[in-house]
Amino acid sequence: MISFVGAGPGAADLITLRGRDRLAAADIVIWASSLVPEAVLSHCRPGFECHDSATMTLEDVLGVYDASPGAAIVRLHSGDPSVFGAVQEQIDWCVTKERAFEIVPGVTSLSAAAAVMGRELTIPKVAQSVVLTRLAGRTEESMPARESVAAFAAIGATMAVFLSAARPVELQQELLGVGSAFDVDTPAAVVARASWPDQQMVRTTVGALAETIVATGTRTTVLVLVGPALVGAAHRSRLYAPDYAHAFRRRSLPGTTAGRPA
Repeated sequence: MISFVGAGPGAADLITLRGRDRLAAADIVIWASSLVPEAVLSHCRPGFECHDSATMTLEDVLGVYDASPGAAIVRLHSGDPSVFGAVQEQIDWCVTKERAFEIVPGVTSLSAAAAVMGRELTIPKVAQSVVLTRLAGRTEESMPARESVAAFAAIGATMAVFLSAARPVELQQELLGVGSAFDVDTPAAVVARASWPDQQMVRTTVGALAETIVATGTRTTVLVLVGPALVGAAHRSRLYAPDYAHAFRRRSLPGTTAGRPA
């Protein structure tokens, strides 16, 4: 079995119980030392075979799979494999080769960043959508033209921009382009290495975003959050309002609690 395991955002105790158990049972682990802290490997049993994918191509990784058909293999991806995980091409290989596989979800760096900030990213009447995206950069051919940062900035939803800290000026320019719903005063945050021992979180604005990114001194494992939901008190949620009924709770009338006399 090949298990594609989300390692979580960094902290060794933010991997799921299932992910931990797969590591403990693994004969072979392939992990990216540049993205996943070595502490996560503390869940592995003694004597496991370890490969660092930071120096490997896809063909190298598939070669390990091919050479060990009977082994319990964990391919350890940072965050959650479904978000910028480059996992689908490996799944396609498993399907073609008829190799058993599973996907073990992981805590995303987006979740960890929101936790570091102490914020909900979907605030009633402010933002009810979160866009996960990135700048095109060197992999521009992979990015559909309609999915540019500038295009999403026109929506005004909360934005989580991955893999873009190496081009801070370009990112800021796209966020402030013609037709953008953001301006120089729109709240933003730069979260580097969320949940790692040396994590950084800096609150800023879109107008000061480029200089803030540069000031963190890091270009990788950086997530940029943008949008009005990042600051201020929340409007009360209708879901928990006394006069809002749903399948599990009746509407409360004045002088009652949850449909019962007060």
